[in-house]
Amino acid sequence: MAAGSEDPPSTVEASTVSAVTLSEDMGFEVGVVHLLAVVPVVDKARTQPQVLSVPPFASFTQLSAFSLLMRRSAGTLYMFGDLAITRRVFSDTKRHYFNQADTKVTSSTFHAPSNLVVVRFSSGVFGFWEMPDFTNIHTLSISQERISSCAISPSGEWLAFGAKRLGQLLVWEWQSESYVLKQQGHYFDMNTLSYSADGQNVATGGDDGKVKVWNTTSGFCFVTFSDHTAAVSTVEFAKQGQVLFSASLDGTVRGYDLIRYRNFRTFTSPTPVQFSALAVDPSGEVVAAGSTDSFEVFMWSVQTGKLLDVLTGHEAPISCLAFSPTGNILVSGSWDESVRLWSVFGRSRQVDPFMLGAEVLAVAFRPDGREIAVSTLNGQIAFWDTEKQKQTSLIEGRKDVSGGRKQDDRVTAANSASGKAFNSLAYTADGSCLIGGGNSKYVVIYDVREGVMVKKFQISENLSLDGTEEYLDSRKVGDAEIDERGDESELEDRLDTTLPGARNGDMSKRKYRPEARTKCVRFSPTGRTWAAASTDGLLIYSLDDAITFDPFDLTVDLTPSSIIATLQRNEYLKALVMAFRLSEKPLIQRAYESVSSADITLLARELPVTYLSAMLKLVASHMESSVHMEFDLLWARALLLAHGRYLRERSTEFASVFRTLQKGITDFQAAIAKTSDENTSTLTYLVDQTALKATPGDL
Repeated sequence: MAAGSEDPPSTVEASTVSAVTLSEDMGFEVGVVHLLAVVPVVDKARTQPQVLSVPPFASFTQLSAFSLLMRRSAGTLYMFGDLAITRRVFSDTKRHYFNQADTKVTSSTFHAPSNLVVVRFSSGVFGFWEMPDFTNIHTLSISQERISSCAISPSGEWLAFGAKRLGQLLVWEWQSESYVLKQQGHYFDMNTLSYSADGQNVATGGDDGKVKVWNTTSGFCFVTFSDHTAAVSTVEFAKQGQVLFSASLDGTVRGYDLIRYRNFRTFTSPTPVQFSALAVDPSGEVVAAGSTDSFEVFMWSVQTGKLLDVLTGHEAPISCLAFSPTGNILVSGSWDESVRLWSVFGRSRQVDPFMLGAEVLAVAFRPDGREIAVSTLNGQIAFWDTEKQKQTSLIEGRKDVSGGRKQDDRVTAANSASGKAFNSLAYTADGSCLIGGGNSKYVVIYDVREGVMVKKFQISENLSLDGTEEYLDSRKVGDAEIDERGDESELEDRLDTTLPGARNGDMSKRKYRPEARTKCVRFSPTGRTWAAASTDGLLIYSLDDAITFDPFDLTVDLTPSSIIATLQRNEYLKALVMAFRLSEKPLIQRAYESVSSADITLLARELPVTYLSAMLKLVASHMESSVHMEFDLLWARALLLAHGRYLRERSTEFASVFRTLQKGITDFQAAIAKTSDENTSTLTYLVDQTALKATPGDL
């Protein structure tokens, strides 16, 4: 809207009344926009003006909230104290048309320094015009869906667009007409996720049939595979190499090469079935998938792509599969209330069934392969010893994972039967804790040995999702949402009329709200982070213990000043141990960086094993932010050589530290390779330039 002629400002004083009614008698015309400014008026009896609780309205953006107040008060402007109203009237002087057929304007943004107006349309087209002449500079279609939001960089060179239905984020440089950033999430729900062996990447699969690989550091998706024609049920990284596998309801299991970004292998069953579970052996040479139709487990060779075996015995759909870390046992869970352990590579072909009291939803192997955790539909988590073939413990998790109350629930969340089971389980890297998530807003971590809940995480506080509120507030319910089924009998009130098998809500309704739920949880191999595939998307939580003050073996003489004095005497090992005991991160880093390169081997050999874990964690964390590559690599090499036997005997205990160290070394390798490539290109260019300059002289 262009600003037109402006009437002289008139002021209506309201020093003695509590309300002012807007009318034509006061000069407020009908059909035009009135821009109002509310200012306090000093009363003679008062020394200070009374300030209005609502700020003065000085722009069109503030006018929207003010006009809402006017509508609610039926045209009456309520005054608080001694106030005055300053009126300015604007009207149209000229109109311009976009000439976009069968489309609507969704939003617009104005960039004042460059006088550019960006307009988004419901067809996915955007354009920007130069004001005040309304000169069209550019019009482009960048999305197939409606563009819901837009922003302009302060310099006016970049335009950012968001399409909420696609989960799409676009950054466009309009001068060069090129993309700066293009990111898109899953169109529908995210079903599964898997961490890579080094913990740097996360793969996800969704109901849209796409497999996406994300970088955990940047949070960006760098490759998307769209080969599946139905929902992806499970994704798994191979423990060796850059290979990713996915199972889908379209009846195929696909293998992806993450170096060339291609689908190099497709596995199918003799008869078409839907695959609901997937497992890859530690060597990465055998892939197993469970079906929901024939209740069978199929096994293929990755090298040849041939079907190796078909495992039968379950009497209901397969819900989960997992290979033991040693690779000689495959465990499968089914809705027939049983878990079976298959000796797939042994001569005996032994099958050990474990019977449970409810349908099996998820299984997970402990990192040492001696124990499995099984989640059932009744909310229990059972722990079984794979060698002795007996149940060792049980956790009742119904109350822990129970979510909030849904909008159409007749009972409270505590008495509701829905969302009280774990759909996904995962062990920590050291096997001491177990994480679980289900069809609720909570993710729970348990201590395996004690069987108690360590922590509970709430994945979403989005009130637009169903099941995020513990109690329904009748004050927030509109007239259209009031339940008018009170005349029905008690039996009919207790009946569940939702469609069976509906995963995203009741599809029989014209409109339904998505539910807050967690479909998959996984711990990073480094043990420092865990991720959850939820209704809100991919959530990554970091277990940062660097800020925790956890000292041990403290004495009166152990102070920061004594540590600094020890460093000044060049007693590096003593200072390092004292810093570990005090557990102050700045002091630990100062003592670590004070060690000379020539003394690293000696200090690593003399370091007590009590501080070995803390020292390896320090080296691994220092690799992430330090530029002293050689210094960190010397420390890592010296510690592994000096304490190799001790670390090998306790490999399970130090598994998370090893993976974190491996991640840091891999980052160093990538950085050095990138620098070498750049230097090679620079040197080649300099050699070529030298040859070109030398040629005229030779002639």
